[in-house]
Amino acid sequence: MTATQGYEVILRTLPPGSERAGDLDDTDRKPEPWESAMQATCECLSWRGSWDNLERRHTEDELGETVYSEFPVRSRSAITTAHAFLDRGVVSQDELRAKMEQVRARLERS
Repeated sequence: MTATQGYEVILRTLPPGSERAGDLDDTDRKPEPWESAMQATCECLSWRGSWDNLERRHTEDELGETVYSEFPVRSRSAITTAHAFLDRGVVSQDELRAKMEQVRARLERS
């Protein structure tokens, strides 16, 4: 199995021809609501002993610079969390795909 095999549902979220957004030039900006919610979720996982923050950050660093290096830096926390959940069997690709479709449909109605 290759490093990306089994993660197609994540990898396909990056549109073909996208350019890497690798900098954090606006460090004083207010986080998007999804970023704050993602951070809170990760904090709760760490607090309950499910996924330690240090382990999560190491995962983000490792996968963000290898498998997901073409993804925007600010999205890597969500991307690597999904990757880890797939690894741990918390969610399947089909379940993740279905949830992503639900969210996209909700956003299109907004």
